[in-house]
Amino acid sequence: MNFQSALIFISAMNLKELAHNLGLSQTTVSRALNGYPEVSEATRRKVHEAAEAHNYRPSVRAKSLATGRSMTIAHVVPVSSQHEMVNPIFSDFIAGAGEEYSRAGYDLLLSVVPDSEQDKMYRDLVTRQAVDGLIVQAPTLTDNRIPLLHELNIPFVVHGRSSGVLSDYNWLDVNNRRAFERATSLLLDLGHRRIALLNGLATLDFAHRRSDGYKRALLERGVAVDPDLIAHEEMTENYGYEVARKMLATSNPPTAFLVSSIIPAIGVRRAVKDAGFEFGRDVSIVIHDDDLSYFRNIGDVPLFTAVRSSVRDAGKRAAAMLIEIIRQRQEGQKDHPPMQTLMEAELTIGQSTGPLPVPTSTTHT
Repeated sequence: MNFQSALIFISAMNLKELAHNLGLSQTTVSRALNGYPEVSEATRRKVHEAAEAHNYRPSVRAKSLATGRSMTIAHVVPVSSQHEMVNPIFSDFIAGAGEEYSRAGYDLLLSVVPDSEQDKMYRDLVTRQAVDGLIVQAPTLTDNRIPLLHELNIPFVVHGRSSGVLSDYNWLDVNNRRAFERATSLLLDLGHRRIALLNGLATLDFAHRRSDGYKRALLERGVAVDPDLIAHEEMTENYGYEVARKMLATSNPPTAFLVSSIIPAIGVRRAVKDAGFEFGRDVSIVIHDDDLSYFRNIGDVPLFTAVRSSVRDAGKRAAAMLIEIIRQRQEGQKDHPPMQTLMEAELTIGQSTGPLPVPTSTTHT
C-alpha cells in the first residue's frame, strides 16, 4: 500500500457519506449515533458497526449544535501563593477523568486562574454556555464555589467534601477520617505513642478529616494529642524532609510518622536516614497512597505501609458521575437526589513499619 492509498484508507467519512452507504437518512444515522430511543436496536447496531468500519468520527461542533450542548467539561485550576494545584495527584486525577470524557465524546477544558478570579471564571463559563458541567477539586472547609455553582444552575461534582456547606451536592470522596484512624491505630498496636502527623494544608477539608481520624485514634487509647507533633503544609518532598528533620532532632522525638502523601513521605525517609535511624525499624512511617503513576508504592512487600486509594480511579468515577448528571439534566430528569460516593481506602502493610524499638539497657557490674 503506497502513502496516498494509506491516507485514503484511514480518512474518516462525513455524515452524508455514511448515511448514503447505509441507505439511511442523515437524521436517522445521527439519532442512532446519539442514542435516541426512537431508533431500533438493530438500526443502532448497524450504524455503529458501519461508523467503526469507516472510521467515522462525528464533528464535535455539529454534535453540539444538534444536542444544544457544548460537549465540554471544565476544571478550573486556581493559582495561589499558598498551594500548587498542578501536581502529580492532580495530574493522575485528570488522566482518569480524561479517559471517561474521551469515551463519552466530551472535550476537557482546563482554565488556570488566580484564586481571586475563580468566581468570575465560573460565571463566564456558564454565561457563554462554554461547558456542560464542572469538576470542583481541593474543596476547603467552607467552600463558596459550591453555593455559587448551585446559583449558576450548572451540573457539577466535587472531588472531596466541604464540611461547612450544609446544602446537598454531588460529591465523590475517600473516607479520610476512617483511613487515618485505621493508620494511627496500626501504629498504636505496634506500641508507638509518639506519632507525628504530616498533613496537607489546614484549610483543605481532606486534611481536617484526616486530622480528626488521627486524633480520635489517639484519644481512644488514652494518648494525649501533642500539637508539636502535627504539621500542615503543601505536600512536597522538602516539606516532609524539613519537618521530620526538626522533629527527630528534639529531646523527645517521634517514633512514627503518619504522612498524607507518598511525596512528603520520601522526604521523611531521607530525614530518618540523615538522623542515623533505620527506616522501618527505629522509625515507622505510614502514608496515604494515591497510587500515583510516577510514585509507585508496589511490590510483593511495598516500600511504605499505606492506606491506599487510587486518585486516577477517583477521576474516572467522578467524571462518569458528572456525565450521568448531565445526561439526566438533558433528558429533563430533575428529581434525582444528589450523587454521593464514599470510597474506602485499603490498608497495605509494607517495609516502613515495625514494633516500637525496645531501649537497650546498660548492665553495671
